[in-house]
Amino acid sequence: MRYSIAVMPGDGTGPEVINEGLKVLDAAAARAGFSYELTHYDFGGARYLRTGETLPDSAISELGAHDAILLGAIGHPEVKPGVLELGILLKARFALDLYINLRPVKLFPGVETPIKDKGPKEIDFVVVRENTEGLYASTGGFLKKGTPDEIAVQDSINTRKGVERCIRYAYDYALRDDRHNQLTLVGKTNVLTFAWDLWWRAFNEVGDADYPKVRREYAHVDATCMWFVKNPEWFDVIVTDNMFGDIITDLGAMIQGGMGVAAGGNLHPGKIGMFEPIGGSAPKYTGQNVINPLAAIGAVQMMLDYLGERDAAGWVEKGIINAVSKMQSLNAGHMGMGTDEVGDLVAKFVANKG
Repeated sequence: MRYSIAVMPGDGTGPEVINEGLKVLDAAAARAGFSYELTHYDFGGARYLRTGETLPDSAISELGAHDAILLGAIGHPEVKPGVLELGILLKARFALDLYINLRPVKLFPGVETPIKDKGPKEIDFVVVRENTEGLYASTGGFLKKGTPDEIAVQDSINTRKGVERCIRYAYDYALRDDRHNQLTLVGKTNVLTFAWDLWWRAFNEVGDADYPKVRREYAHVDATCMWFVKNPEWFDVIVTDNMFGDIITDLGAMIQGGMGVAAGGNLHPGKIGMFEPIGGSAPKYTGQNVINPLAAIGAVQMMLDYLGERDAAGWVEKGIINAVSKMQSLNAGHMGMGTDEVGDLVAKFVANKG
C-alpha cells in the first residue's frame, strides 16, 4: 500500500515533535512494507502573522485528497487566542466533516498517574466524541450587546444524522478485538432534556437493532468525572457530545500521565483522519530539544491503526512503552534525554523488531 499524508507541523515545538513522529513512521513503513508520500503545509501562527491567512478555502480540497493529516500543535504567543483554533482546527474539522474525535485514555507501564492504587490494568478506555455539532456549531447571537440588558445565546445543535453516525462508530469500536464489548453513553439526561432525549433514543434504538452483543451503560457527565478518578476500570468505550467530550478527555489525559503522552484523532470514518498530540505548542521550549515527543509519536500510532496498519501501530505502541521505561521523566527538560533521542529510541525499537 501507498499512503498520501499531509503534514502540518504547526507552531512552537510542533515541528520538533512531528519530526520525531516522522522518524517512527519511516521505521514502521520500512518494517511493514508500505510506502507513503508526504505533503507539507505551513498553516499556523507564523503564516498568519506573515499573510493574514489561517486555513484558506483552497487548501481544504487539497487536504481532503490525502489519506491522513498529521498535525503538530497550533498556538502562537503573538496571535490572539481563538484565531488559529477557529481558523485552522475547527475549520478543518467542519470543512472535512471530521465528525469523530477519538481519544484513547491508556496508562502505559512505568507512567505515573495521580490516582492512587490504579495502574495500566484499570486505566484503559476510549472516548468517542461527536466532533462537528453541539455547542461548537457556533449558532446563536447577541441581543442589545454592550448594554445592561445584553443577552447572549449559544445553541447546541444535535441532528439525528450527526448523533446516530457518532453512536454507530462507537458501537463498532466497542466490538474491536482490543476492546471489551461495552459502550457507555455519557450525557446529562436529567437536565438537558431535548438534546439528550435525542441521544438517549438513538443510543438505545441503534443498540437494539444492530448491536445486541454490546453491553450498554449510561452515566451523567458529572458522575463520569468522579468515576474517572475513583473507578476508571468501569469504562471501556465512551460516546458523548462535543462539549462533554472536550471536558472529560482532558481529565482522561491527566489520569493517563499527562499531555506528554496523550494523542487524538479527528476522523471521517472511511475517508480522511487528522491526528495530533493533545498538548499545546509550548513556545517557551522551542528549539531547545527538551520537549517530550511521545504524544506526537502516539498520533502516528493512531494514524497507522486508522489506515489499517494495525501491526505497525502495535509496534509503535510497544516502542513508546520501551522509551518510557528508559526516560527519567515525561516532563519537558527532565526526560534524561533530548527530544531527538526519544524519537531515535522509538524508531530503533520499531525498526529492530523489538
